[in-house]
Amino acid sequence: MKNRLFFAIAFLLTSYSFAQTAKKSVSSIEERNINITYTPYKNTWIYLGSYYGKGKVLSDSAWLNEKGQGTFKGKEKLTGGIYFVVSPKYAIQFELLIGNEQHFSIVADSSRKDNVKITGSKDNDIFKEYTNTTIDKGKKIDSLSQKLSLSRNKEDSALLKEKIIQQKKELQVYQEEITKKYPKSLLAVLLSAMKRPEVPAIPVINGKADSAYPFRFVKEHYWDDVNFNDDRLLHTPFFDAKLDEYMKYYVAPESDSIIPEIKYMMLYARTGKEMYPYLLMKFTNKYINPEYMGQDKVFIYLFENFYTKGDTSFLNPQSRKTIFDRAYSLMANQLGNPAPVLNLTDTSGNKVLMQSITGKFTLVAFWDPTCGHCKEDVPRLDSFYRAKWKNLNVKIYSVNVNDNTIPDFKKFIVEKNLSSDWINVYQPKAEKEAEAAAGKANFRQLYDVFKTPTYYLLDEQKNIIAKQLSLNQFDDLITAKLKQLNSKK
Repeated sequence: MKNRLFFAIAFLLTSYSFAQTAKKSVSSIEERNINITYTPYKNTWIYLGSYYGKGKVLSDSAWLNEKGQGTFKGKEKLTGGIYFVVSPKYAIQFELLIGNEQHFSIVADSSRKDNVKITGSKDNDIFKEYTNTTIDKGKKIDSLSQKLSLSRNKEDSALLKEKIIQQKKELQVYQEEITKKYPKSLLAVLLSAMKRPEVPAIPVINGKADSAYPFRFVKEHYWDDVNFNDDRLLHTPFFDAKLDEYMKYYVAPESDSIIPEIKYMMLYARTGKEMYPYLLMKFTNKYINPEYMGQDKVFIYLFENFYTKGDTSFLNPQSRKTIFDRAYSLMANQLGNPAPVLNLTDTSGNKVLMQSITGKFTLVAFWDPTCGHCKEDVPRLDSFYRAKWKNLNVKIYSVNVNDNTIPDFKKFIVEKNLSSDWINVYQPKAEKEAEAAAGKANFRQLYDVFKTPTYYLLDEQKNIIAKQLSLNQFDDLITAKLKQLNSKK
């Protein structure tokens, strides 16, 4: 037997394969022994795969002899879930359930994938009954939907819509009946976990409609039937999608809203051998380079509460280094915190402490005169400054990040006629090397400058109020902040 037990999670640019599988028990006997006869394949490998989060992975393999017979076997049980048989050319053939009972037989023909016979597995008996019923219901719904798309009569369309709704309700009732009839079955667990709460009607309280109630109800009951430590949920095509839907539609994008949700999930997933590392890596990947400003605070939360407390055993050395380096780069520049000290050299050779600048706002611009994007964006920054920001008492602290381009830096300032009251600074190479020799963090690390241009907006006290936005977004924010300040007067 050719053993290919593995699963993988893509992390950044590094693909890391976890050595962890669901080891329910280990002994000298075969914990899984799934015999398969698959016509017309002979003298070839076939595979057993499963869903895993958003992806699919191979979990085992079997050699088919001259009679087309083989066995998926091993001394460890596979994690339960929805699996599928894969052809020698890696095409999915048909699905099956793998639960706690992993001694059963499969007889199948590639020309009749809808007529797979599985014996010795109660989970698959139930699954087959469920599949046949849902396929039948699906065909009826598709037929009605097709008729609806062709209907040109309001009365007929209304009737067809009612029939579609009725068919969907019947399917929902059937799923609930399956759950009640076979409460301990794997299918019952999966059906319970995949369902969404039914949206209630808007209640009227003291004569006033509570329009937010349906949202609150769905959010409060979204995870009612889900155990986050159940590794079997990862081996389905719906758990990850349900999680993404929840985070997108039911959790506000602010980090202070996201963190309690993640804390709850990670707490209950703690004993899940696969679920726990999967969720930790999923959230790490999402928030290490977040979609919205300020969400990197979520990554810092993960770092401080999980990675620094020893939850790194499943990481390879490169992934661990990437996470730790990234965290250290973000810690110093969180929104609301004082901006790290900048004391750099201007084009006249004088030191200028950024913290000594007086202004309602300070925009710190990190750029490189040889960067194509900077050549376009920095003159636009100057246009914003001349047209509006200068009169609003906004100061510009302009930092050249490339110590090899000081002549180009000075030339660009003159050629583009950048405003004379900008503070244009750089770090001499000798200072940079001295910092590195002393093990000190440089401004690139302190301000997370790994692309150019990078902008930070500071308030009058030099606290960070925005970062990594476009110039138009900074302009809108400055206007909003000034309006807010003026309203308090």
